[in-house]
Order: sequence, then C-alpha cells, then structure tokens
Amino acid sequence: MVQITINEERCKGCGLCVRACPQKIMALSKTKLNSKGYHPAEVVDQEKCVGCASCARTCPDAVIAIER
Repeated sequence: MVQITINEERCKGCGLCVRACPQKIMALSKTKLNSKGYHPAEVVDQEKCVGCASCARTCPDAVIAIER
C-alpha cells in the first residue's frame, strides 16, 4: 500500500499536485487553512493511489512524500 504524506504547514496551495495526479485523488482542502493562510493539498482517496509520485515530482516546494 502506498502512503502519501503532505507537510500542510509548508504547502502554499498552488494546486499543481492536484492537476498532476492521474487518479484525481488530490484536492485543495476546503476546510483547513495553514498558518500562512493557504488551503493545503490533501488526499481524497488514499486507496486509489498507485504510487506514481506525479504529485511529489510536480510540487515546487517538495512538501509531498510517497512511501511504498
């Protein structure tokens, strides 16, 4: 099983990971705000993750980690 970890405090909510995900399981949170005032990215359906790491490679701030 693949585990995606997002450092929500460092995420600036740019949405690049959301667009890069081929499974469409990433989204920007509608309810959370980090200390900088951004809506961080979150995984909507962890079970559908195939571990391609497109989200992590696309993130300009390297806040996404993929563990297999």
